[in-house]
Amino acid sequence: MKAIQIKQTGGPEVLQVVDLPIPKPKPNEAVVKISACGINFIDIYQREGRYPVPLPFVPGQEAAGVVTEIGSEAQLVKPGDHVAYAGGLGAYAEYVAVPADRLVHIPPGLDDRQAAAAMLQGMTAHYLCHSTYPLKRGETALVHAAAGGVGQLLVQMCHRLGARVIGTVSTEEKARLAREAGADEMIHYTKQNFEVETKRLTSNRGVDVVYDSVGKTTFEQSLNVLRPRGYLVRCGGSSGPVPPFDLIQLSQKGSLFMTRPTLAHYTATRAELEQRAGDLFTLIKEGQLKLRIAQTYPLVDAAKAHRDLEARKTSGKLLLIP
Repeated sequence: MKAIQIKQTGGPEVLQVVDLPIPKPKPNEAVVKISACGINFIDIYQREGRYPVPLPFVPGQEAAGVVTEIGSEAQLVKPGDHVAYAGGLGAYAEYVAVPADRLVHIPPGLDDRQAAAAMLQGMTAHYLCHSTYPLKRGETALVHAAAGGVGQLLVQMCHRLGARVIGTVSTEEKARLAREAGADEMIHYTKQNFEVETKRLTSNRGVDVVYDSVGKTTFEQSLNVLRPRGYLVRCGGSSGPVPPFDLIQLSQKGSLFMTRPTLAHYTATRAELEQRAGDLFTLIKEGQLKLRIAQTYPLVDAAKAHRDLEARKTSGKLLLIP
C-alpha cells in the first residue's frame, strides 16, 4: 500500500511517499481501507518534533473508510462497515489497523468524507464548549482563529448554545466565514489589538471563556481579556509553544482558570466516544452543524497540504484522499 512516512523530523519535505505492507489486525483490531483522512495541526507538531513520536512513523490521526478485516476478538464492527475514528497514528495511508472499540459507525445520510472531516475537529469543538467549559446561554466566548477547521465548528456550537461569540481572524474573507458560522463580533487581529477590542466589546467586563488554538502570540492578551474567574482553554499552538509561565499570574489577573485539554481524555470510554460522535453526527445530519471541506489533496501531495495549512492559506477542513 501507499503511505506517507516520516523518518526524521523537520519541514514538509520529510513527508515521504513509501510502499508498506497492508497491516494485519491484532486480535482487538480492525483494518480499514481509508476513503479520506483529515489533516490537523497535531500532524505538523509531530512532524516537527514538537510532540515527539518514535521514528519512523506514518502520521495522521483521523480517517474514515470501510472495514476489510477484523481480529479474532473484535466484536463491534464487521467487514463492509463504514466507520470513522480519531486518535492514534497511521491515517496517511491506504489502509490502517485501528482498535475496534475506537471505531464509530458512520450513520446513513453521511458519507466517508464528511465523517473524516468531522471526527477530530468536530469532537474537539464539542468537548470544548460542552465539557471543558460548558458554555451557557447569555455568556460570552472569544474564539481565536474563528474561521479555521475547529474554529468554524466551535463558533457554530457556541452560537447554538445561545452564547455571544467574538471571533478573531486575519482577513475579510475569514471574517465572512466566521460570521456565517454565527459569530456576533469580529476582530481583525492583523489590524486591531484584540485585547483592546475585546474589552471595548464587553464594556471592560471581559469574556467568560477564551478558546485559544493559537498559543504563543495570543496567550498573554487572552488572559487579560477574561473576567474574574474566567477560563482560558488552550486548544492548540499554531503560532508556537507558550513560554514558561508563573501560575501566580492567574491569581493576580483575577483568580483565573487555565487548562490544556486533549480529545483523548474526553473520549476515554466507549460510552463517551459514542455519545460525543453520535451528537456530532446528528447535528450534521439535521443541518444544525455545517462542515466546510476547504480542499482535498491526493495522498502523495501531503507535503503541499502541510505547507498550505501552515501558511494559513485555507479556511475549513483539509483532507487527503488515498
